[in-house]
Amino acid sequence: MSRPDVSTTTSANEAVELDGHELPAFCPNPKMPIWSSHPRVFLEVATTGEAKCPYCGTAYRLKPGAVVKGH
Repeated sequence: MSRPDVSTTTSANEAVELDGHELPAFCPNPKMPIWSSHPRVFLEVATTGEAKCPYCGTAYRLKPGAVVKGH
């Protein structure tokens, strides 16, 4: 699965923005360098629109207007 829009850097005010087709969200994301890797954790972004990785603190959020499709 391709995730072309995932950012590699975040600051206190920035978050990795995801579109609906990029769900389920997980961290570390494919663009992160291997040296900063930690166990993969899936993040519940669809419910609240945002989530933070419990390992590295990277923030993820849905892009404005993102359409989340159910199964």
